[in-house]
Amino acid sequence: MLASPSARRHLITYVALLAVSLLLLAASGSGPVTELRKGVGFALSPLQNSLRQATRSASSILSTFSDIDQLRQQNAALNAQVAELQARNQQLQAMAAQNQQLTELLNVRSSLSYDSVAAEVASRRISEQERVITLDHGTDVGIAVNDPVLGAGGALVGQVVEVGSNYSQALLISDSRMYVAGLLETSRAVGDIEGQSERPLVMTNIPATDVVNLGETVVTAGIELDQGIRSPYPKGLLIGTVVEVHRAPDQLFQTALITPAVPLDELEYVLVITNYGGGLPALSPAPSDSPLP
Repeated sequence: MLASPSARRHLITYVALLAVSLLLLAASGSGPVTELRKGVGFALSPLQNSLRQATRSASSILSTFSDIDQLRQQNAALNAQVAELQARNQQLQAMAAQNQQLTELLNVRSSLSYDSVAAEVASRRISEQERVITLDHGTDVGIAVNDPVLGAGGALVGQVVEVGSNYSQALLISDSRMYVAGLLETSRAVGDIEGQSERPLVMTNIPATDVVNLGETVVTAGIELDQGIRSPYPKGLLIGTVVEVHRAPDQLFQTALITPAVPLDELEYVLVITNYGGGLPALSPAPSDSPLP
């Protein structure tokens, strides 16, 4: 049975294509075909270069993103190291300041003729009504009520008013309830010093006949009070410096304002004198009814 005309056409087309393919394979090494390939390659070379450049650009972009992420991680690590170093530096500075304060107090302690103990300021009550500090030691180291409290340079900063087994509280000389007999070092005039909270100390009852100079140093007078009561503070403890003087021509006394020798509201460590023995004199023994020998 003969094939249909359509099938014969398909068969003829297939045989023709096969023949052309065989001829092309046979002629692939010939000069014209080689030149044709070269021409096609030359014509397509810009497109190939563009494709290669695009591939390189894509690779470069991916590499750049990777480098940026790596740099970001390195930057974060460096920032963490810087923060750690800054924290350590602050700690070292705080320790250096504490060591300096303790060294100054130890130097004061070695120069005192009284027994003293060092204490750290655990808390402060600083207000218009009061100036009170709490220390981290009490009767455990021999601190008692009325003991003088010293700061840097041996300056008087307050007096113990309450004591527990492991704590004590002291009124600062800037507290309005504090009174200290002061002595002007140059004129040797004596006056009463009273606290005024955040304002300078005020020294009153200075005889008008005495000359009070600005910048003059004021120390504790250490004088004996009425009825044989000893001063609660040793003589010669630094209090502060005169910054103002007020005197009226018709008055018998003058007044001076005094800046404390140390910043009272910033105290961190203090010395407490534990064996001064100021205040009321010791009681005399009761008389005995037995006859004298």
